[in-house]
Parts: sequence; structure tokens; C-alpha cells
Amino acid sequence: MVASPGQHQKWAIDSADTALSPWTATETTYDTRKPMKPERRLGCCALVLDDVVLDVPPESQVHRPVVRKSLDLTDVVLDPAVHLFYLELPPSLLGDAASMTELVIAELQREHGVTVTHLDLTALQEVHHAFGGQERSATVAVRGDTVVAAWRGYTERVCGVAVDIGSTTIAGHLCDLSTGEILSSAGRMNPQIRYGEDLMSRVSYVMMNPGGDRNLTVAVRESLNELIGELCTDAGVATGEVLEIVLVGNPIMHHIVAGIDPTPLGQAPFTLATAEAITVRAAEFELHCAHALVYLAPCIAGHVGADTAAVILSEQPHHSPTMQLLVDVGTNAEIVVGDMHRQFACSSPTGPAFEGAQLSSGQRATAGAIERIRIDRDTFEARFKVIGCDLWSDDPGFAEGTAGLDISGICGSGIIEVVAEMYLAGVIDSEGVVQGSLTDRTNRVVPDGRTFTYVVTDGITITQNDVRAIQLAKAALRAGIELLYQHAGVTEVHDIRLAGAFGSHIDPVNALVLGLVPDCPVERVRSVGNAAGAGAVRALLSCALRAEMEAAVRSVVKVETATEPDFQAQFVAAMSFPHALAPSTHLSAVITLPDRTAGGDRAGRRRRTREPS
Repeated sequence: MVASPGQHQKWAIDSADTALSPWTATETTYDTRKPMKPERRLGCCALVLDDVVLDVPPESQVHRPVVRKSLDLTDVVLDPAVHLFYLELPPSLLGDAASMTELVIAELQREHGVTVTHLDLTALQEVHHAFGGQERSATVAVRGDTVVAAWRGYTERVCGVAVDIGSTTIAGHLCDLSTGEILSSAGRMNPQIRYGEDLMSRVSYVMMNPGGDRNLTVAVRESLNELIGELCTDAGVATGEVLEIVLVGNPIMHHIVAGIDPTPLGQAPFTLATAEAITVRAAEFELHCAHALVYLAPCIAGHVGADTAAVILSEQPHHSPTMQLLVDVGTNAEIVVGDMHRQFACSSPTGPAFEGAQLSSGQRATAGAIERIRIDRDTFEARFKVIGCDLWSDDPGFAEGTAGLDISGICGSGIIEVVAEMYLAGVIDSEGVVQGSLTDRTNRVVPDGRTFTYVVTDGITITQNDVRAIQLAKAALRAGIELLYQHAGVTEVHDIRLAGAFGSHIDPVNALVLGLVPDCPVERVRSVGNAAGAGAVRALLSCALRAEMEAAVRSVVKVETATEPDFQAQFVAAMSFPHALAPSTHLSAVITLPDRTAGGDRAGRRRRTREPS
């Protein structure tokens, strides 16, 4: 474990490594056998002496987070920034050239019609070594007019990495740039979480702690190195074969990974240091890929980042003849409404509630977390499924199938389902109030101080405060959508696409029941996986698509929700389920919604018109 020093406003404490007891003999012995990083301690040896924030690294976690970001990637015309060329230089040629550089440049032009003006120093060293052997042959990698790497003999593979740096999750894909094949995919939790669950908490940490921005930068860069190492190990690729790295992320992640102070993004007018794409050597980002260049995708506005640019590249609203709504649901939700004629974008601070954080029984998506749930309309009993087991809790064999899992909480997709089910069953009303009148009908609704709580199963509950947290998050999201509808002059779109790890696992019906998105035919609401990651891969595999993305984002109209005068009114209306003012015509065609005035017994007897799956 690691002590995270500094002022942590979220928990109102000052954390310091001196809050732990001194290094012990046991730790010294352990360190000699299995060296630890200098700042790390053994949890079984260190005693807590004062207030402290502790971080448990991924490799020390019994149940690592499940990174549930699938990639939806359609065919891409390959146009990578780096190309490989094979050269043979017999000894007879060596005497005719003044230098190895001159010879390589000439042979590339003669054999392949490629114009090169110079060799990077590292590439020159490798070329000199490669042609110094008996084979007198080498494969060189060319980017633009420069040879950037070389290998002795024939090599047909050169790789790149595309990474989506999310507030919560960092997901990456290793690709063969010659074929477009995805060789491996992996992800990890963003280590910056120890400095704050949401973006504004991290900006606050930087404001209150001198050098805090550097701490955040080091944390994410170290995680990128670990992720790239994992991707390469899984695919049997050397890190020296990685020549291109594409990074996307929200504006604060964008600035932090680039080593730029993010504090101006924490207050109006939310000014970006730059909205342009950034291309630098990997070494400038402290990444351990000697030959690689990093392409940091462009941002759109102070709260609409490179991840949204990647979503636009992936989902192509700027080529759509019909109006689309794209929602990348996460700790910070990015929203795009548009078609081939115009696009509007904004960001809404939904916070971590959608991912299970800060809820009484919420947790990240790990093995054993409840991810699906159904509530009986008569008995109010719940049945559920957990990550790591395909059986429902009332199926034979469920106990045996989950024997090795710790069922201790509900992940983000489960939170959405349970609140939607509570509303449909009448456990909560349209204003989100848990119905205390049900206590005489079921032991699943119990008093909890001045409010009431729903018991999913032993030790796992949904409290009134949990419901309020979901209402606040969904109201922020929906208010942002409604503002974009206003700017676009539309009341309905042709289709709605839910992106991101969380969005990929939301049942479209539940999204409509809670009012996360405006009413729409259910069949037109669909998940598109990790659209930001897919866009990053496209940008990795094609320079033409990079140029398309950069051009597309320049035409996007930015809407700053924080300064919109109508945001508060939209937010209040969106607090209700599904919505206080907007109709639910399409949803009502497939499901029976409780009467808005109904609560307690009346709502409890309502039934769905479709059987839950």
C-alpha cells in the first residue's frame, strides 16, 4: 500500500506518510527478497498513527477491477504514420557512399521510392549496428521524411498503442500498424482516484497542495508505462516495437498527462492551454518507448475534451443525415447532438455515483459485484446476477457458483437497474422518495432514521441518500442533453448512442425509465462500447482520420453548461423519474409506468408489460 500525502479536501484531512509507523524488520527482509517501490509499505506491518489516505496498488488487490470497455471498431483504411522498409546493403555498396546515412537515404529512394532526409540519432545507431553484421540487411521504420528505428534482418511488424485516459479507468489497445490487427487490450483504474473521485476534486487537490499537479502527472504517466508494458507482454511484443502512441481524455486528463496546470479548467471561463492536437516524443511524457511519438488528440472546449473528439471520429455524427445523440457516460459525461450539417457538444459533471462510488453499497465493477437486478412487483423481493457468475440468485447452483466471490456491493450498471426497478415496483415514487408505507407489506423496506431503505440482500442496501445521489447525477446529465436540444432546435433525435464502460452496460429501457436520456423508440437506443477508445484506435491506424478528427472538432459548437442560464431549471425538472415535464410516449408503448401521483401500495401493484429477462 502507499500513503498519499497532501490535503485531501474531500475527506477534510491532511495525509502524510509520517502517519504510518516506522519501517519494520519484516518489511526490510521482504524488500531484500522482493524489492518494493520506495514509497510502498506492507499493510500487515504498518500501523496507522494519524489521519492518512491509503492507496492499494492494482497488483496488491485480491479482486482487481474489471475493465469493461469493449471495442466497437469497423473497417479502417490503413494510413499509419510509420511504415517499414526492408533494405539489403551488400559490401560492394558500402565503399561507394560517404556515410551509412547517405547510403540508407539513397537505397530507400532507389528500392522503394521513399524520400528521406535524415535519420534520428537512435535510428542511426541501430542502422550502423544492423548493417555491421554478416547479413548486411535491415528493416527500417520511416515516419514522414525521417528514419526513426531499425532492426537487423527482416521485420514485418511495427506497433502502436491507443489509450483512453478516463477519470476512473485507463483502457488501452496494442495494434499492429501494418495490418490494423488489435494484438492485445488491457486496462486499469486511474491511480489519480486517490487524489479525488471526480475531476473537480483533483483540481482542488492541485490548488491546495504545492506540487500537486506534478503528483497527478507522475501518477498517470507511471500508469501508462505499466499499461503499455502489460499490453506488450500479453502480445509478446517488445516495447521498442511501439512507435506510435495515441492518447485521448477529457480536458483535465489531457492537461495533466501533458504536464500542464489544470487549475484554469476548474473555474470560469474554463480556459484551455491549447485546443490543438499535440505531437511530442514519448520521452517528453516519461514513457518508456524509445522510438515512439505521442499524439495527444485535440480538445473541443474547457470541459469537452479529446475523448469527445475521439467519440465523434468513431460515431461519425458529422456524416449522418439524421440527428444523433451521443452520450459518453462516466464520472464526467460528454454529450454530442448533431448531424452532417451541425454539431453541438457539452459536458455534464455527473460525478462517480453512476459507477457505484460514494453509495452505501456501491463498488467498482469487480468480481462479485451485483450487475443485474429484478424486483418482484407483488413481494418486492429482489433477484440478481453478479459479475463472474451467469446464474441469477434464485437459480439452482447460484450459491456454489459464487462460492469464491465476495458479494459485497452493486456496480454502476446494477445501480441503474435497481433504482429503475424500485421505481417500477413502487418502492420509490417519481420524486425518488422511498415509500415507508410498504413496511407493513415487506421486510425489504425498513426504517432508516427519518427515511427508509430498501434491502437488496443481506448487507446490501439502497438508501434514500443513494437514490438522491443517482437523481443528482442523472439530472446533471439530462440537463446537459436538454440544453443541447435547445441549441440544436430539436425535441427528438433519430437515435441515441450510449458510449463508455458504464454506458455499454445500461439496459436501454432502464435508461429511459430513469430519464437518463430523452424519450425515444427503445430500438433506437443502443450501446456502442468504448467509442472513445475506438476513435483513438482509428486515429492510431490512419493519419487521414486524425486530420478528419481535427477538422470535425473545429466546427463543433461548444455549450458551457456552467454558464447556461437555463441549466438550473432543466436540472430541477430532470430530478423526477423519468422527467417532470418531458413526455414518455415511446417508453409507455413498451412498459407500464407508475402514475406520477402514485406511491406506496398503488404503485407497488403496477406491473411491466414485458417479462424481465
